[in-house]
Amino acid sequence: MTAPVIHGEYLSKRYRRGLIVDPGLRHALEKFVRSPLATLRRPKAEMFWALKDVSLDVHEGEVLGLIGRNGAGKTTLLKILSRITRPTEGWAEIHGRVGSLLEVGTGFHPELTGRENTFLSGAILGMSKAEIARKFDEIVAFAELEKFIDTPVKHYSSGMYVRLAFAVAAHLEPEILLVDEVLAVGDINFQKKCLGRMGDVARAGRTVVLVSHQLNQIRRLCQRVLWIDDGRVRQDGPTHEVVSAYESAMSRSLSAAAGDSHNAQHRGSSKASFISWEIAEPRSDNPYVLREIAPTAVKFVLRLAEPIHNGHHGVALFTADRQIVWGWAADGLELEAGDIELTSTFPMLPLRPGPYQWQVSIWEDEELLDMWDCTPEMTIATEVHQHRLDEWNGIMNLPSRFTAKALQIRVPERTRTP
Repeated sequence: MTAPVIHGEYLSKRYRRGLIVDPGLRHALEKFVRSPLATLRRPKAEMFWALKDVSLDVHEGEVLGLIGRNGAGKTTLLKILSRITRPTEGWAEIHGRVGSLLEVGTGFHPELTGRENTFLSGAILGMSKAEIARKFDEIVAFAELEKFIDTPVKHYSSGMYVRLAFAVAAHLEPEILLVDEVLAVGDINFQKKCLGRMGDVARAGRTVVLVSHQLNQIRRLCQRVLWIDDGRVRQDGPTHEVVSAYESAMSRSLSAAAGDSHNAQHRGSSKASFISWEIAEPRSDNPYVLREIAPTAVKFVLRLAEPIHNGHHGVALFTADRQIVWGWAADGLELEAGDIELTSTFPMLPLRPGPYQWQVSIWEDEELLDMWDCTPEMTIATEVHQHRLDEWNGIMNLPSRFTAKALQIRVPERTRTP
């Protein structure tokens, strides 16, 4: 593996919470006359860590995604890497020319035209005037601003701003590109162009660090993901695993906030108890993660203290928001005491990547012996075969093949009349 082009160790950033306002000399003297002792006591500043002990390596040509809640520290990390702000603790080194798009229109002067701001922004990124001029027409065409390129950007809409800002950052060939949520702005066609451009940048072997709440975009573009939570790295690993774990955590958080009563407690008698579950096929290092769309077998282990006659076994699969995906039942079971393996086999489980939960139950006649919401949850971490935009994704993740073929329409020959 190549040497890292971005290396950071124990990066931390501390900020003061709240705003301390200078009251001015007159008000300060008035306050001193009224209460001299109170004036001498300095208010204690409330500090907080926006980022704490974050270490990372990003290698040449790698596309790294940063995910997490709002305020988790993602943008702070990008600002440190782009040298906009200095870390309170720790250090980072970057090898290569950096292009950063952290805020819409950063570095643009409102009184200058789009043309002038393109050259200004390019110069800030470290490009020569000749280099900017060579790419200028391509930038304007991508931004679709040919008619407004000589208009001051103070008259631009937010969509025009972001189109030009992204076009400049993406077309001036930085060796390292830092992007913060720019793909969430603009219409669907522009988002499609951004995704295509980001893919071109990645295929060209350049390094990209991308922050986005569009998780399907993260899945499509990134080989690796860093999940930042409360200023710290919560998980670092393959994209599908980290994104699915994040979705699962967010789902549990929403369920808890909504007072969802579903939990992992067994509900039934001491006669029978489900003790474990796993993905038996295909095998992997993690028996709760499905990484490929292939024949699948899911095994549940039931411990019986006594034999069961005329048993009923139910199994169901739910999404993270408790929508049922599939359910099935077996009746008339005769089971001996001891540990029993109950296995459900599928030709494939072509589900959208994310967290899911199995629910299994065992009955004897009309008596519920045990029902279990299986833990850990099952994580689907397969390759994405869906639309590039989240809003057009369904529950199924079916591989498909597309063709386009021109149809030859036969024109009937004219018959001659005698």
